Amino acid sequence: MTLLTQPFLSAVALGKTFVLHGQGGLRIEVMRDLSLSLRPGECLVLTGRSGIGKSTLLKMLHGNYRITDGGLQLHFDDGPLDLAGLPSHAWHVLRRDVIGYVSQFLRVVPRVSAEEVVMEPLLARGADAVEARGRAQALLARLNLPERLWSLPPGTFSGGEQQRVNIARGFIGEHPLLLLDEPTASLDAANREVVVQLILEAKAHGTALLGIFHDEGVRDRVADRLLSLDRHMKASMTAATDPNPGESFR
Repeated sequence: MTLLTQPFLSAVALGKTFVLHGQGGLRIEVMRDLSLSLRPGECLVLTGRSGIGKSTLLKMLHGNYRITDGGLQLHFDDGPLDLAGLPSHAWHVLRRDVIGYVSQFLRVVPRVSAEEVVMEPLLARGADAVEARGRAQALLARLNLPERLWSLPPGTFSGGEQQRVNIARGFIGEHPLLLLDEPTASLDAANREVVVQLILEAKAHGTALLGIFHDEGVRDRVADRLLSLDRHMKASMTAATDPNPGESFR
């Protein structure tokens, strides 16, 4: 890991254009000339009007959307890693070991229990199953998910319950970089407080966090800096969030 005074993530003149092959190759530019830096132990919060594409940026940083223009790098002790042209297999390793992501919606394999969903990031790294299960259960308990639900598939849960499983899965891996897309949107006050504490603890351990928070109270407590996307995002992504328009996913 880099020194706390040096960026762990940096982007220079980042751009994104979607090509709608089903509409004669129509090109929609949604981002232009975005630069940012993020240090270990810092939480940078994205701001901007609803629908401007904040989640699009997180998906680019997670390798779900390809980078069209500019540079995006992670900085390790042995040098920078350029993400713009990274092959699919390398993204898989990065997601496993380096970049965590708490998305707005939980997408899981059917019939897999909640605690197994949370354990999976640790098991993928070869962690002991007993230890992984214990850590998963501790996080689910901390997030006030009833124990009777731990052995059930989360596809049957309420929105707030699914979000707590999602949060536990995101935080259990203790990734150096953690992307947060509205992690408290479906939570009550008590569980919002738990998430705030998880974020503050992650920062104290040196995690770099990039997040979206529409809850101003939460944002004010966790953010070190704000980054407005209003000058860099060119179009609403409401109609282009589905991969079918021609975007290649990894």
